[in-house]
Amino acid sequence: MNKKVQLQDLGNKDYKETWDYQEQLFKQIVDAKIQNRNANSQLPTPNFFLFVEHPHVYTLGKSGDMSNLLLSEKQLEAKGATFYKINRGGDITYHGPGQIVGYPILDLENFFTDIHKYLRLLEEAIILTLAEYNIIGARSEGETGVWLGVGTPFARKICAMGVRASRWVTMHGFALNVNADLGYFDNIIPCGIKGKAVTSMHVELGKHVDENEVKEKILRHFQDLFEAVIFTS
Repeated sequence: MNKKVQLQDLGNKDYKETWDYQEQLFKQIVDAKIQNRNANSQLPTPNFFLFVEHPHVYTLGKSGDMSNLLLSEKQLEAKGATFYKINRGGDITYHGPGQIVGYPILDLENFFTDIHKYLRLLEEAIILTLAEYNIIGARSEGETGVWLGVGTPFARKICAMGVRASRWVTMHGFALNVNADLGYFDNIIPCGIKGKAVTSMHVELGKHVDENEVKEKILRHFQDLFEAVIFTS
């Protein structure tokens, strides 16, 4: 089992270009697994972890409802935003500047074959990271992602998650609001959940947050939880 994970920080990159790149890496892993099976071999399969920040974009998961996007095509253009229907789970969400997006593209057979556990560990990595800033993150039953104020009238989402998995290979991932402009969430019903707010680390702490520092903390917790070894090429 190969627990090495190659880290790539893509900086600010167009959503569609990043999605295409994810698909390339995903296919690379799947093809290696098929080759192993056909040749009855056990050559190691690679794992990747992408960090990226996207220009303003709305994405709708395969089970999502178009009515949760509250903008017309012209209004999207006016806001400088794009829209894509994509192949992850979940409903609609927003990505933009000031948000840390993480895409682990892993062969889970290198770690464990349990999608539920995979999602819970991703959530845990974010919860542990937030705790370092004295922000108490939690899970909300039946709602993937990380929330604040669960069980109160002030429940608010700080990190959205949506993944795709096939042949135990993952893609897509999480989006943590660090310094994001939350006004863009007013144009959707986030994750298709009505009546719940969205927040960011910046709003909760009342100050700008160092995004590189947050990334380092996320990676450290991810590495511990997955018993992985992060490396850069």
